[in-house]
Formats: sequence, C-alpha cells, structure tokens
Amino acid sequence: MEFAIGRRTQKALNHELSKLFNEMWDMDVNRLTPGKDYTIDLQGKAGAAQQGDSAVQDSAARHLFRNVNEEHLKSIKTFATFISLLDNYETSTGVAEVATPEEIVENNCFLDAILATEVMKLAHEYLLKKNLAKPNLADFKYQLYDIWFQLYSRKEGDRPDSCGFEHVFVGETRRGKQILGLHNWVQFYLQEKRNQIDYKGYVTRKNKTRPDKDDQVLNIQFSWKGSVKPIGSTFIGVSPEFEFALYTVIFLLAEERVTRETVKIEQYDLQMVVCRHGHHIGTAYPVLLSTSSED
Repeated sequence: MEFAIGRRTQKALNHELSKLFNEMWDMDVNRLTPGKDYTIDLQGKAGAAQQGDSAVQDSAARHLFRNVNEEHLKSIKTFATFISLLDNYETSTGVAEVATPEEIVENNCFLDAILATEVMKLAHEYLLKKNLAKPNLADFKYQLYDIWFQLYSRKEGDRPDSCGFEHVFVGETRRGKQILGLHNWVQFYLQEKRNQIDYKGYVTRKNKTRPDKDDQVLNIQFSWKGSVKPIGSTFIGVSPEFEFALYTVIFLLAEERVTRETVKIEQYDLQMVVCRHGHHIGTAYPVLLSTSSED
C-alpha cells in the first residue's frame, strides 16, 4: 500500500522496522538528553530557498546549539572516536580523497567502539536472521567498512572523492554551490561552533506547528561554505551507533537504488531515505513527516 506525500508516493508504515528501531532507541544509552546534555535554540521559521542560493532570509540570529556538554560527549567512546573522523576528509567533490594509515586506524577504532554497543549488536542479530550479515563480528566489521568507508567517485571518471561516511556525517560541497549530505548533529554543532555553519531557522511541513526544543529529529535550513541547504534533516542528540545501525539495516535490506521506509520511532513519523552507490552508501537521512504531539 502506498499513498502520496508531496510529489512522491510513500510506503505504508513498516511495522517490523519500527519495532526494531524503537528497541534500538531504547537501548541507545549514549544518546544525549535534551535540556540536560545540550540545549537548542530553534528561533524562527526558515524562509523559502533553493539549493545553491548564496543568500537567503535569516530567521535565526543565534546558533541552533545554545550549549553542548562537550566533556560528557567526549567521555563517551563512540562519540570520541566518531569526532576524530570528522577532519579526515576533503569536502569538495572532484578532489581525490586519500585514506592515510592513521585515518584507517581511526576508522577501525570507531567501528570497534560501535560494535561493542548493544545497539549495533541488535543490528547484527537482526541482519544475521535475514542472512544479510556474517556471524563473525570481524567479518561484519569488514562489511561495515566496505559500506561506509570504501572510497568511490561521485561522478564517473573522477578519482575516488567520496564515501558514505563522508557524505552522510561530514558533508560535501559540489563546485562550491551545493551542499551534499551533512545530516549529523555533532558535525553541525562543531561546524557551528567554528562559525562555519550559519543556522537559518527550522522548516515545518504545511500547517504544522513549530518544533519543540526537546525534539530529537529536526528539519532545518542552514548555510555552509558559502552555499545554502534549503532543507536538511537530522537526528539530534542520538549516538553515532544509532544512526549507523538504522542506515546499515535499511541499506542491506534494500534492493532498489533509492529506498524510502516509513517508520515510527518514539513519537516521530519518519521516512528513512537510503541511496546506494554500488556496494556502498550514497546517502542516508531521516525525513520528519510529523510528530504525534502535532494535530
């Protein structure tokens, strides 16, 4: 069963994945608590914008993140190892990426850290039942490395200039005019702290109320490196292993190049979008459809 949303058809709710992802949500002990571990400042609703705009109305004079308890963040192994990966990439597409031996070690440290969590163990168990993962954790880690960190070229003929991790979690730019990816709240916060990102306001669907400062999925508008992202969607406060688990499960279940799964996680109705680039992740992100606190 499918029904229309905007110009796209949307699959009916996937109950199996909703159940699995809610179990992961409940197990995500490393998720930060809004109002305690961090505070966001939503401010105004973003105006209309097109991909590639250099100037748009700014409905938010201040940062999105009012504060984040960085000491707490960096005391959590999965966050600490994740943060060490964020400066390993050249953000312009078309510029070759080179993975140094040190960076390969960092990638492996991060995968070791997330594979030790209950969230990733649950993902592994689920994929095992579906015959989509190897039982041995070392083999599963190799599979994750290939999906997320193997370099490939975004455009045919170019040198390898991208990978799933860079696109989803770090962000890329195309010809200085377009922001690709950057769907991670930690990277957003760190870039904002360095005044590299300018938050422009939140984005709501038609006739929907403004989001709440405790919401842990947001649609937002921002500029980065001279370009505007008219609408970017991101989880807020969740652990890296939670996002890795969700996107990896959908990627390995998927048979199409672009997969959209409708799920309900906590009070959030989401469309999880995962695009493949051969054997690797091209992009992955949540689209917030509504929250149950809305009319």
